Amino acid sequence: MIASVVYTVMFLVFGLASIRFLLPRHRPLNRIWLGLSFGLLGEMWLPAIGAFFLTFGAATHVFGAVVMFLLTLLCWFLRDRRDAARWNEEEDRLLRQLLWIGIPLTLLGGFLQYTHTLRVGAAGDWRVGQSTYGDLPMHTSFIMGLAGKKFPADYPFFPGARLSYPFLADSLSSTFVLLGCSLQAAIILPGTLMMALCYMGVIVLGREMTGGKKTALLAACLFFLNGGLGFLYDFDLAGGAWSADEGLNFFERVGRTVSDWFGTVSERIAHIMTGYYKTPTNQPDPNNLRWSNVICDLMIPQRTILGGWCMVIPCYYLLFTEFRAKTRDPENRGRGIVLLGVWAGALPLIHTHSFLALGLSSAGCLCYDLIHGDPGAMTYRRSRDKILLPYLVYGAIAAALALPQLICFTFGQTFQESNHSFMVLQFNWVNNPSGRGMRDLYLWFYIKNIGLPFLALLAALFDRHPRNRRIFAMALPIILAAEFIRFQPNEYDNIKLFYLAWLLCCLIVADWCSRVWKRLEGLGGRRFLAAVAAVVTFLSAGLTIARECVSDYQAFSREAVEAGEFVRDRTPREAVFVTGTQHLNPVVAIAGRTIVCGPDLWLYWHGFDTTGRQEELAEFYSDPEGHREVPEKYGADYVYVSSYERSSYDIDLAGMAKVGVKVFENGEAAIYRLYDGMDKNP
Repeated sequence: MIASVVYTVMFLVFGLASIRFLLPRHRPLNRIWLGLSFGLLGEMWLPAIGAFFLTFGAATHVFGAVVMFLLTLLCWFLRDRRDAARWNEEEDRLLRQLLWIGIPLTLLGGFLQYTHTLRVGAAGDWRVGQSTYGDLPMHTSFIMGLAGKKFPADYPFFPGARLSYPFLADSLSSTFVLLGCSLQAAIILPGTLMMALCYMGVIVLGREMTGGKKTALLAACLFFLNGGLGFLYDFDLAGGAWSADEGLNFFERVGRTVSDWFGTVSERIAHIMTGYYKTPTNQPDPNNLRWSNVICDLMIPQRTILGGWCMVIPCYYLLFTEFRAKTRDPENRGRGIVLLGVWAGALPLIHTHSFLALGLSSAGCLCYDLIHGDPGAMTYRRSRDKILLPYLVYGAIAAALALPQLICFTFGQTFQESNHSFMVLQFNWVNNPSGRGMRDLYLWFYIKNIGLPFLALLAALFDRHPRNRRIFAMALPIILAAEFIRFQPNEYDNIKLFYLAWLLCCLIVADWCSRVWKRLEGLGGRRFLAAVAAVVTFLSAGLTIARECVSDYQAFSREAVEAGEFVRDRTPREAVFVTGTQHLNPVVAIAGRTIVCGPDLWLYWHGFDTTGRQEELAEFYSDPEGHREVPEKYGADYVYVSSYERSSYDIDLAGMAKVGVKVFENGEAAIYRLYDGMDKNP
C-alpha cells in the first residue's frame, strides 16, 4: 500500500507544480485544487498510454512517472514568470468553507466507500451497500482484469469485444492493486480522493461563479444534498390516523391520534431505512421519483461518473474563467486555454458523458459570448474574432486528443451491429418511457423530483443578471440534448448529463437565493422561512443518506471469496473460465479472470446480444463431453461450478469429470481444469 500512496503523491506534487508554473495568477486555493486534479489526471492517463505498447505493469508505471516529470519540466519552461497570487482574507474565508462543508462530506464519502466496497464481514464474507450491490462487481472485474493486460483490452466478461466502456477511473485502481494494495483499498483510497476533489471543486466554482460570500456553501449543499419532494410520498398518510371510535372522549381521541401518528411516522421511516430502494429520491415505481442523490447513487457506485466529475469540474472552471471577457488575462498568452483543451481532450476514456456535457456547455458559452461581444473590442468584427479564436484553439486541441478515443472506443460501442437502440429521439427523459407517453405532467415531474430549487431556478431566470445568464447558457445545451435525445439503451443514463447541467444551475440558484435573502433583511420570520425551506429542500436527501449509511448486503460468502482468491492466486492471469452469467461472480469480480459471458445486467446496456453464448453455456454444462467445442471456441482453460450454476443449469457432473480435473472444491464451488486439447481422460 505504501508504494501506491507514494506513487500517487508524486503525481499530485507534479500536478501542483505544473499549475503553479502555468497559472500563478489564479488564487492559491484554486491552484491547489487544480494542481491536485491535474496530478490525478496524469496518474489516470500516463501509465495507460504506456499500456498501449507494453503490458499494464511495472514498466508502464515507470513510463508514466517519467512522462509526468517531463511534462512538469515543460510547464516550467513555458511558465508564467509573474509573481503568484498571494493568500488573503478571501482565501481564509474559502478555507473555512472547505472545513465546514468539504471535510464532513469527505468523511461521509470515505465512510460510504468503506462500508460499500467489499467490506469484510464477521463471518469472512465480503459485504457491500445498497447502491453498490449491482455495479461494483463490474468495476472490480475491470480493475483486476486490466492489470497485466496490454491495451486496448477486451471486456473481461465478453472476450472478443473491445472494452469500449470508459475504463481509466478503474485502471487507476488497477495501479493501486499493482503497487501492493488490496482490492478494497485500491477502490477506497482513490475513490475518497476523487470525492474530496469534487467537493472542493464545487465550492471553488461557487466562489468564482457567484457573487455572495456564502453562496459557495449553498451551491455545494444544493448539488450534493439533492433530494426533491419525495418525502411527501412517504409521509402523505401519516396524519390520517384519526380514531373512529365514538366511545372515546375528546382527550382520549387526541391521545390515540397522536400515538397513531407517531407510530405511522416511525413505520414509514423504518420502511425507508430497511427497504431496498425505498428512499424518497429513488422510487421509479409507483411514484416516478428518479432524481437520485448524487453521493449515494452516483458518486459511490458509479466510478466512471466519479472520475469524470472530478475532471470535468476543473474544465468548467477554466471555461468560465479563461473566456470571461472582463477578467481575461492578456499576459497569460493562452496557457489556460491550452490547458483546458488538453484536459477536455483527456475526458472520453474517463467519462464520455462528461466530455459530451463539456462540449455542449462550451458551445453554449461561445454562443453567449458571440451575442454579447467583447467590450474591449472596437468593432463587432474585431469583437467576434477576438472571442472566436481562443475557442477555436481550445476546440482544436480537445478534438485532436479526443477523436482517437471516440473513434476507437466510444463509437465502436454506440454503433454495434447488434444494437439498434443507441442515439434515438425521446422527449422528457424517464417521464416518457420509451416514448410511450408522459407519466406526470411535464413541470410537476421536475418539481417533485428536484423540489424547491427547481422553482427557484425558474424564478432566477427572470432576473436579468449577466453572469447567471452566461452560466445558464452553458447549462441549456446540455439540458436540451438530454431532454430530446436518448444516448444509450438505458434511458435513465441521461441523468449523467442532467446532473452536469444541474451543477451549473445550482450556482444560479445559490446566487439568486443569496440576493433574495438580502432583500428580505428586516422582514420578521425570515429565519423561520429559511428553516422551513431547508427542511423541505434537504429532508429527502437526509433520509436517503441515512439509509445508505446503514445499508448492508452480502456480495460474496466466505466460500465464494475463498474460490475467487484461489483463482486469483493459483491460475494464470490470461486464463479463461466457463462460468454462469451471474453478476456476483468471484472468477471475474475478485480474480479478474476472463469469462465466456457475463450478465445482461451489464452487457445488454452496453449493446451486446448474449443469447448465443448463453445457449452455448447451457449446452456445455448439460453435456460437457458432447459440447467440447464450446470451451475450445473461447479458449477456455477452466470451468467454474458454484451454487449459481447448479441452480441455473442441468449439470452433468460425471461428464464434467471426464473433460477436466477438479483442482478446487469447497462448500460453494468447484473448479475444473480442462484437459489440454479436450482429448485426455482422467
